Amino acid sequence: MQGKIIEIWVGVFVLAGLLALAMLAFKVGNLANGGSGDSFRVIAHFDNIGGLNIKAPVTMAGVRVGRVSAINVDRERYNAVVEIDIEAQYDNLPKDTIASILTAGLLGSQYIGLEPGGDEKFLAEGDQISFTQSAIVLEHLIGQLLFGKASGDN
Repeated sequence: MQGKIIEIWVGVFVLAGLLALAMLAFKVGNLANGGSGDSFRVIAHFDNIGGLNIKAPVTMAGVRVGRVSAINVDRERYNAVVEIDIEAQYDNLPKDTIASILTAGLLGSQYIGLEPGGDEKFLAEGDQISFTQSAIVLEHLIGQLLFGKASGDN
């Protein structure tokens, strides 16, 4: 009888450990929503998104205000179309907000940083962010530096 009770308790602890591990995996993988669930979607076009991924954070002044929800290629303009879900509480972003792809640290993950403009009209569901700055690709910068040095330009 006592052996059965011990087996049940071991099973309970193993199940609790697996649940804790699953919650940790969702948090680390940015799969948990973490917000209120209410959001609106805007679109931004970039020439180069570098290593930007779906679920990457979207920040303003260092505060997460949303997440990247989809990344596609515009088949007519041949650039990247990034769909951004912005939390509903930040519905006062001016229409002339600038979206830039930034890197966390020197070789960290990439995210989108928003800089509000001065327009009196605000972004709403389905709007497009007109002003964007693409990712700076470190390999391209190094190549330009090396090419400039090789050709004698300073």
